[in-house]
Amino acid sequence: MQKQDFQKAENRPPEFAGKFYPGTKGALNKLLEELFTEATPKKNPQNRTRAIISPHAGYVFSGKVAASAFNQIVGNENFKKVFVIASSHQFLFGGASVYKQGNYETPLGEIPVDRETASKLSNASELFQHDAEAHHFEHSLEVQLPFLQFKLKTDYELVPIILGTNNARDCQKIADVLNPYFVPENLFVISTDFSHYPSYDDAVKNDAETANAIISNDPEKLLQVLKENKKKKINHLATSLCGWTSVLTLLYLTENTNIRYHKIHYQNSGDAKPYGDKSQVVGYWAISAEEETTAFSVSEEEQKELLKKAKSSIRHFLETGKRGQPEPSETTGILNEEAGVFVSIYVNNELRGCIGNFAKKETLNDLVQRMAVSASCDHRFENLKEEELDNMQLEISVLSPLKKIKSVDEIELGKHGIYIKKGLNSGTFLPQVAQKTGWNLEQFLGHCSHDKAGLGWEGWRDAEIYTYEAFIFRG
Repeated sequence: MQKQDFQKAENRPPEFAGKFYPGTKGALNKLLEELFTEATPKKNPQNRTRAIISPHAGYVFSGKVAASAFNQIVGNENFKKVFVIASSHQFLFGGASVYKQGNYETPLGEIPVDRETASKLSNASELFQHDAEAHHFEHSLEVQLPFLQFKLKTDYELVPIILGTNNARDCQKIADVLNPYFVPENLFVISTDFSHYPSYDDAVKNDAETANAIISNDPEKLLQVLKENKKKKINHLATSLCGWTSVLTLLYLTENTNIRYHKIHYQNSGDAKPYGDKSQVVGYWAISAEEETTAFSVSEEEQKELLKKAKSSIRHFLETGKRGQPEPSETTGILNEEAGVFVSIYVNNELRGCIGNFAKKETLNDLVQRMAVSASCDHRFENLKEEELDNMQLEISVLSPLKKIKSVDEIELGKHGIYIKKGLNSGTFLPQVAQKTGWNLEQFLGHCSHDKAGLGWEGWRDAEIYTYEAFIFRG
């Protein structure tokens, strides 16, 4: 490959086809079929994969590990954008280069590049530049693409990013710019190999320590482990993680979220037959970053008990004018756990009260009884009367833990409730509010901010926003 004026080129051709992987469509498809047949299946089918860490060596060495990483993606998931992030092996430059002058090509065909997003990134920060040369001379991004094409069967646009920085602070700033795009509808693919050139046994041990630092979801821990690995002076160890800046950027995106990392599969070049040399190897890990489901359920028995106790506590209050002591739980399970709850009271299908609270060191069993009494005298409605009890119906919403979000794009209407907080002001809407009103996302946020939190229609824009889910039942 000769150096030329790549800035005038359009599509980025498959520069490393026939070198790192087969150069023809037929041979490449055949090899990918074999690799995915041998690959580790998705370990947590209920969790949505948000990012993967995949190796970028020749397929004969790292292909099975890469296929195992991509196997954690459900092939028919409808991702809008796929961000592939790789660290440059050829150039050192500040920030990152995002390709935007054409599409990427492989022997399997052309992948459309999202040039609009590429331009937005360039406009958002001077750290994002356009250096086509950095892409044409870099293999670590290209080798991910055939796996992506083979596995993901839906339409998507590619956002290819090469990191030229060698500075952790730059990685944090790059993550800040990418943060609005780190949403469930987008996939992030991080390209890296692990230890370079130690002996087989040293690589296994060193790579395990590095992988454990990654799955801790703590950027500072990864930096510390990489620093400690250098101090060990392991024979022939050139680096513990050649794409450390790319991995670090991902960790800055996922820290303090409900994203959980999982080690999927490990090999090193010494495992490749018949080429494996165990005296000096390169390590490869497949790692997934998944959004763990917060879905939970309340059994029919538990539902009946909660409804019975809520109604009993309301009846006692209306008959005596005093709150009773919570009745102890009759069952084990979620009633004895800390969980938030809202109780809504309906009389002849007319809402007469709705009060709730998030979990604050109080069991669901006790909290539901307290909130039921509070809902019966909700100041926004006419107080419930004893003679109305026979026509009363309760709706109980058991809440999952709060999750602080970075972008409102993470909110799924009908699935998520929202909690908006700024200073001493706060307000919440249950998930069913969006369903009952038919509001769009802006209306959902605006009404909650204005009507509940007292922050004004636009107040949510600079407030803390949390989401939660609810298990809802009536009786």
